[in-house]
Amino acid sequence: MPRVEPEPLPEPPIPVPDVPGADATARGLPRRVDLTTRQRLLVDSSALADLALRTSIASLLSATMVPTVAGALRRSQSRAEREHLEYYAELAAAADPHRAFPAPTEPPRVSSRAANPVAEWFAHGNVRNLRFHSTFQAVNPALRDQCRGYVRNNVVHAQHWRHHDGPRPTLCVIHGFMGSAYLFNGMFFSLPWFYRSGYDVMLYTLPFHGRRAEKYSPFSGYGYFAHGFSGFAEAMAQAVHDFRSVLDYLEFTGVDRIALTGMSLGGYTSALIASVDDRIQAVIPNVPVVTPDRTVDEWFPANKVVALRDRLAGTDSALVDAATMYSSPLNYRPIPAKDRRLIIAGLGDRLAPPEQAEMLWKHWDHCAFHWFPGNHVLHVSQPDYLRRMTRFLGEFMFD
Repeated sequence: MPRVEPEPLPEPPIPVPDVPGADATARGLPRRVDLTTRQRLLVDSSALADLALRTSIASLLSATMVPTVAGALRRSQSRAEREHLEYYAELAAAADPHRAFPAPTEPPRVSSRAANPVAEWFAHGNVRNLRFHSTFQAVNPALRDQCRGYVRNNVVHAQHWRHHDGPRPTLCVIHGFMGSAYLFNGMFFSLPWFYRSGYDVMLYTLPFHGRRAEKYSPFSGYGYFAHGFSGFAEAMAQAVHDFRSVLDYLEFTGVDRIALTGMSLGGYTSALIASVDDRIQAVIPNVPVVTPDRTVDEWFPANKVVALRDRLAGTDSALVDAATMYSSPLNYRPIPAKDRRLIIAGLGDRLAPPEQAEMLWKHWDHCAFHWFPGNHVLHVSQPDYLRRMTRFLGEFMFD
């Protein structure tokens, strides 16, 4: 299907300075000395803003982890968590994505209803809210009853922007931690622009976010970190499993070209999915984390809570490092070809430091890599990288 040429990109939802980034060189991200004066000023100022945001989020995470600290005082719970860590470390050592992330064994039974008028007005098109019951079973058999008990989380939600003459090539979008609102993600990624460019769009809700948050959750995403390391590992496994069910649905409706992007936790998830499912034609992790354990080490005060919990439980740090690789995209080979991988990083990002994206870039054979002089939320010159995404995708998503 030929791509429709859209109008120029809209202005970003948050006014930002027009200071362009660039593609990385063969050496990787630019050194500080390679930046212009304006770029250095933006990187430094946006990094300071990110540190304040990171501290706020880390404080929330600290509160979610308090029950796991109390659990570390119970010998039986500490022993069970160690057994869980050994289980995921063994899976990670095998480096077999098919064993680590089994495919759904039955197609989803999807119910669809029209989205609210605001969503259709914003998209300028046909928007449907989708839901279906997750068929996910915890990878670790010891946790299956616990995971089965998350009633709201086990109903998958997504929003589908679909052209009436579809199916069309589809851009799937996975949000970041706590950022599940469809309208926010539509604005942030300028999704109406992609829709008018000829793409259908699928917005996927991660486990424990939005309507998938369990009753009495204090915030969207709470469940990701409220159940210790094993809870996070199973949340990532379910994120992959349920998205593969979304792919089953798209395939059933006739879609044969699918690109995937995601921001932050969504970037981490999209990179992992691209190592598991061969139906992804192209992948664009945006400000991704790839080793969350190392990232949290810098997140005060959450790092202190984690350290206290591990000290009380007598946790083996080497075992934690090994188990963490279970859900890291660095542990598996990407399926899309090198020319169908693009990574985006912000030099001032202190929630998902650019070194994380650079680690993924090295693992992904020095694929396309674009940087901008902003932070995790303030994506300076965002239209610049959105155009970069468009050029990148247009070569194989449309005839």
